[in-house]
Amino acid sequence: MKECEAHGYYRDEICPVCGEPGKFLMNDSEVEKLGRTLAGILRHGKFDLEMDDQGFVNIREIVFTVKENNNRMHWMRPHHIIAMVETDPKGRYQTSGDMVRATYGHSIPLELELPSDEVPEELFFPTTGEELDIILEMGIMPSDRSMVHLSLTYDDAMRAGKVRVDDPVILAIDAYAAMDEGYKIGKAGKTVFLAKQIPPECLSVADENNYE
Repeated sequence: MKECEAHGYYRDEICPVCGEPGKFLMNDSEVEKLGRTLAGILRHGKFDLEMDDQGFVNIREIVFTVKENNNRMHWMRPHHIIAMVETDPKGRYQTSGDMVRATYGHSIPLELELPSDEVPEELFFPTTGEELDIILEMGIMPSDRSMVHLSLTYDDAMRAGKVRVDDPVILAIDAYAAMDEGYKIGKAGKTVFLAKQIPPECLSVADENNYE
């Protein structure tokens, strides 16, 4: 990861805007290590740092605590966190002043205020053949996360599902119908939407042929 004086942070050898070599910030290993560290703190509450009800944690507190607990990350500074946020391709993080939060993936309970004006008519969710019948009967409920994570496209859901199983089943969600029934859905990342649950009447098995 590097920084261009004119165009900001980027993850490449040269600035994608002007083509100039920028100032070095982190190598690939350090980017991966910082990403895992932020996920532990902002998604799962590692180190018990003070977090507000929207999931925001003070950036300088993160830096101080991480350096205190891991000598191998002595290089870490606030601008490294800001660079991670601004260049993350999935929009997994958000800053507000001197605070930062994860936008999704939490295992700790939060009442996130997320924009709902960009929710599309249809969203998608990966499951397994073994879980399919019970989900179609009961709806989608959170499992290891505090919220249900929905995908923007069929392909996004397929990629997410293949993290768990080789051949996921993709469900289509009638997002407008769910919201009409009072189930809030908010945009969390570039391709991720969150809901507390999705009722069974808003679900159907997606036909792959319709999304090629």
